[in-house]
Amino acid sequence: MSDTQASILVVDDDAAIRELLQEHLTRVGYTVLTAGDGADMHARLDTTQVDLIVLDVMLPGDDGFTLCRQIRAHSRVPIIMLTASSDETDRVVGLELGADDYLAKPFSARELQARIKALLRRARFAQSDNPRYLLFDRWRLDTLAHELIDEQGRVTPLSGADFALLQLFLQHPNRVLDRDTISEVTRGRESLPLDRVVDVAVSRLRQRLGDRGRSPKLIKTVRGAGYLLAATVRHASE
Repeated sequence: MSDTQASILVVDDDAAIRELLQEHLTRVGYTVLTAGDGADMHARLDTTQVDLIVLDVMLPGDDGFTLCRQIRAHSRVPIIMLTASSDETDRVVGLELGADDYLAKPFSARELQARIKALLRRARFAQSDNPRYLLFDRWRLDTLAHELIDEQGRVTPLSGADFALLQLFLQHPNRVLDRDTISEVTRGRESLPLDRVVDVAVSRLRQRLGDRGRSPKLIKTVRGAGYLLAATVRHASE
């Protein structure tokens, strides 16, 4: 799938925004569907497979957070959330629920296009020819199904953002990764000053790995430098 063959679903109750984004993204080659609320969104997803969802937080009925949670219960499709420009809480909550990126209103259609391109590129990379399983500590990562499997065989599905971050750590074990590197790989851009998104993403991944507490043993914080995965990584085909 190339970028220009991708299908995008825009969910926003503002008809003007839907029309603007549909016109712009269609002009650059995407197939664009639109929905005005959660019911419309689910109706679209029931009949059409999409490659990425642009999801507004403020919607009538179920808000964007609720819809993001519902999507993540059964799908790992990349999600970009549209948030209030001054509210960091919206961004953090959305990412904790499994969104892959956020964009503050007002925004330019070109900036959204760049975010979409970065996430689709990341999704293609995740599907590229890599070892099926990556083994580390007491975990097994299924790189095809995007699932984390523990020693008892319990399975935890990972969102696109969680999977991209864990895969990045597993590709560079025992190496310090700074916030800009993590943000560039997982979100397609450098982190911004005072941006907590990378720290929230690492915290969420630690929870998935049971690596919590004041002194995490698996994903270590290197003060002033970034984060490090302290583990030996092995490859397996089955």
